[in-house]
Amino acid sequence: MAITASMVGELRAKTDAPMMECKKALTEAEGNMEKAEEILRVKLGSKAGKAASRVTAEGVVTACVVGNIGALVEVNCETDFVTKNDSFLALCKSVAELVVAHNPADLAALAALPLSAEGFGPTVEDVRKGLIGKIGENMSIRRFKRYAEGGKLAHYLHGTRIGVMVEFEGDDVAAKDVAMHIAAMKPVSLSSADVPAALVETERSVATAKAAESGKPAEIVAKMIEGSIQKYLKEVSLLNQTFVKNDKQTVEQMLKAAGTTVKGFTMYVVGEGIEKKVDDFAAEVAAQVAAAQGA
Repeated sequence: MAITASMVGELRAKTDAPMMECKKALTEAEGNMEKAEEILRVKLGSKAGKAASRVTAEGVVTACVVGNIGALVEVNCETDFVTKNDSFLALCKSVAELVVAHNPADLAALAALPLSAEGFGPTVEDVRKGLIGKIGENMSIRRFKRYAEGGKLAHYLHGTRIGVMVEFEGDDVAAKDVAMHIAAMKPVSLSSADVPAALVETERSVATAKAAESGKPAEIVAKMIEGSIQKYLKEVSLLNQTFVKNDKQTVEQMLKAAGTTVKGFTMYVVGEGIEKKVDDFAAEVAAQVAAAQGA
């Protein structure tokens, strides 16, 4: 498979790795972007993963809690400018309120719920389409999570880009602190046992490749791999993370001291996982030069 300049550019944007290293990794991975990222992580360590968490798509995360029912919603748009538009923000707020009030089964059901705003309606979808025409920019309701199991709820919004909802029993202040901690430390699960198997396997393959390069005996290599996995599980599971407000205790220890139990949480980061189209300026210039020479 031919490795294009745009593929190399995309991998560099994700990993911060040097251009030649990106090209080598893509060649070795036969053009597979995920495999190439994994190869770079083995070669370059954690640095390769830093830029991968950068979010490119724009939008807003908003929350609504009424009693013991709550909702976290992400609505996307094309530019940061629109995230400050009052009409767009009003739509986001209304959508969160509707999720709490009506418990839609999915995004299609949410789009069909009754809503009127600024002369548009009578459904959420009609208002969305109307605002697209008025503002001149595409927007979409991407995802939502509703809590209504009877547990207490705490939420934290870091600006409009990160939103967290925590279901808990116990102390309100401790739960709010946990919500803020989640926004800062971005755990992937509640406990180490809940970390998705696919993430563990990816980490294991990286750890195996790194350990193999050490040249140590097989039994030592096996211990190195297991040590890396256990370290990773602690780093990405909420209860095992060091509490941001007190580095002498874990989140689990803080909650126990406060007589509080976290039953679950949801964190949305705007645009997470969305690839934003990036114009290849260099390729465009080259094409124009070639066209001019051919004229």
